[in-house]
Amino acid sequence: MTESAGTIDVLVVDDDFMVARVHRTFVERMAPFRVVGTAHTGEQAIEAVDALRPDLVLLDLYLPDLFGLDVIPRLRTAGHDCDVMVITAAREADAVRGAVRQGVVDYLLKPFDYEDLQPRLERYATQRGRLLTTVVRGQADVDRVLAGAFAPPAGGALPKGLSVETAQLVERALREADGTVSAAEAATTIGISRVSARRYLEYFHATGNADVSLRYGTAGRPERRYNWRT
Repeated sequence: MTESAGTIDVLVVDDDFMVARVHRTFVERMAPFRVVGTAHTGEQAIEAVDALRPDLVLLDLYLPDLFGLDVIPRLRTAGHDCDVMVITAAREADAVRGAVRQGVVDYLLKPFDYEDLQPRLERYATQRGRLLTTVVRGQADVDRVLAGAFAPPAGGALPKGLSVETAQLVERALREADGTVSAAEAATTIGISRVSARRYLEYFHATGNADVSLRYGTAGRPERRYNWRT
């Protein structure tokens, strides 16, 4: 296992070979992450962790031989302290609660694309760097380590570069839409660029005010569509 804030070794676990390959491609687009292996069953995952000693495991729950959450206690019993990020289609509340009790660092629902995974890996890398480098002299140091890297700004302030007026227009477009809205559609409705509309839509998604779904076409990457969470 990596003992510095440098390279973060990742094991990808998914029963679907093609999905595992996509996840591997996503991870390898981001520094300082490095995929050191893939596994397609629970037993393979346990053996791979023992052999490769990754820092982070991207763990599917629906594996052919074991439920993913049953893999984690076996890793701990074997003395492995790798972090686990669940990536799954399991939407049951029991699965989410079980993952939280097992101490996973994040829980990402399928289907997703690179823009969904990227901020979670960035947050993990930042948090891990804090844990490895912080010298704890008092409670303030502990609070700083535990603070989420992407926690909503205090007082509801918008991130730098976003304006309250435009955010209100994007929110109105989402609320009044008949169904879901793409960034291009929101941009046309409001009269701003698609890139700007995407930034506001992603902000509302990050703060929990909007949901994101993926619409798959006949070719190319899936389209991200947003709806206001009522």
